[in-house]
Amino acid sequence: MNHYAYFKSPIGMLTLQANAQGLLGVWFETQNSQPENLGRLDKQQPILLQTIVQLEEYFSGTREYFTLPTALTGTAFQLRVWAALATIPFGKTWCYQELANAIGNPKAVRAVGLANSKNPISIIIPCHRVIGKNGKLTGYAGGIERKQALLKHEGVILS
Repeated sequence: MNHYAYFKSPIGMLTLQANAQGLLGVWFETQNSQPENLGRLDKQQPILLQTIVQLEEYFSGTREYFTLPTALTGTAFQLRVWAALATIPFGKTWCYQELANAIGNPKAVRAVGLANSKNPISIIIPCHRVIGKNGKLTGYAGGIERKQALLKHEGVILS
């Protein structure tokens, strides 16, 4: 059974979803990729409680790495991309080419970008850390202003 809760972050309301195996999703209210049926509202579900604590720590500046179980569903390619995303360190960025290289498929830059955009677990799996090769901030499902805020929070953007 799936459970969900809400978390008011400094950059907007987040919907969190988990089951007994792990975190399924973290979505901003502007994202249209969350499932219609989130399950049962349950702020006491253990993985959702852990997620809220770790997000609070992240936004307060005391956490750089998340240690949450995930229960991702996607294609084998998407799962490889999302696993590689999770290795991008706090305060660092990669371009799409670096992400393609990390999964051992340097010619898959466009496919990597598409998989990146389908990441269901915003912030925790840090798709916001992927930028254009020229250093420009590129699309972000949560909105480019949120991507900018997250990168500023992590010290990537100084102004």
